[in-house]
Amino acid sequence: MPETRGLPIKMLHDRILVARRTEDGERRSTGGILIPATAQVAKRLVWGEARGVGSSVRQVKIGDQVLFSPEDQHEVEVHGEDLIILRERDVHAVAAERIEEQTGLYL
Repeated sequence: MPETRGLPIKMLHDRILVARRTEDGERRSTGGILIPATAQVAKRLVWGEARGVGSSVRQVKIGDQVLFSPEDQHEVEVHGEDLIILRERDVHAVAAERIEEQTGLYL
């Protein structure tokens, strides 16, 4: 197995390297109902932070928050950290301060 410890990593083509946002466990619905961390929610999208982007990625920059489906991911360990590799087309939304378009949504 090749050793990558300490080597720089460059994402290729349309790939994005994402660190999944750590969940606090329990969460509340908008109605105030407590949802335990063990509850299964079908097809729930999750947020993560882009840590690396390939040269063909157009809409995502390093540091952006991206929304994606956990079913579309490929997990990898890089420098001791569990990360996810996605294609740009698997990202459903991007949240970043640089986005100036007014969509009416505030995430």
